[in-house]
Amino acid sequence: MQHWYDKHPEQRPRLGTLIRSLICAAALLASTGCATYRFGNASLYRPDVRTVYVPMIENTTYRRHLGEQLTEAIVKEIELKTPYKVVHTPGADSVLRGTVVSEHKNVLSEDINDNPRDIEFVLGFRFHWTDAAGNSLMRPYTVPVADDFLSVTQAASFVPEAGQSVATARFLGLERIANQVVGEMESPW
Repeated sequence: MQHWYDKHPEQRPRLGTLIRSLICAAALLASTGCATYRFGNASLYRPDVRTVYVPMIENTTYRRHLGEQLTEAIVKEIELKTPYKVVHTPGADSVLRGTVVSEHKNVLSEDINDNPRDIEFVLGFRFHWTDAAGNSLMRPYTVPVADDFLSVTQAASFVPEAGQSVATARFLGLERIANQVVGEMESPW
């Protein structure tokens, strides 16, 4: 295969010229501030936080083990989707605390004999993310939130006739809450 510069060797690009051009371009980009550019999921999250301590989520409802299950779901979601490392000591860069404040079931539809056919399981959760000094790391909102806690409510429906149970809906609701909590940990734009 013949290149255009085989016919005109005086116009062949020189390696030294190319290297000097690349070095100048890199220096120009670094001087304009592009050297601090973050990419991947690191661009979505705070660069000043590296570790998160998630103490056991409190549960104020009568349904047992919701706090433990939600803590596990949130820890897995943080490890999976963020650059943060979850640690098990209070000496971390930040602390994520929360409380399960409500859980209830609603009947969405019934058959002709008033047996539930579609049931909704609703979970309510309040959480707060702070740095080691106790300063809030949550996004600023235009509507003030009491006590800087955010409330999250998630619902998942299940159909007993199809073999689904409240455990299925609870698992889905906990996963959705964990996903939403990690979404709230993103840096503001």
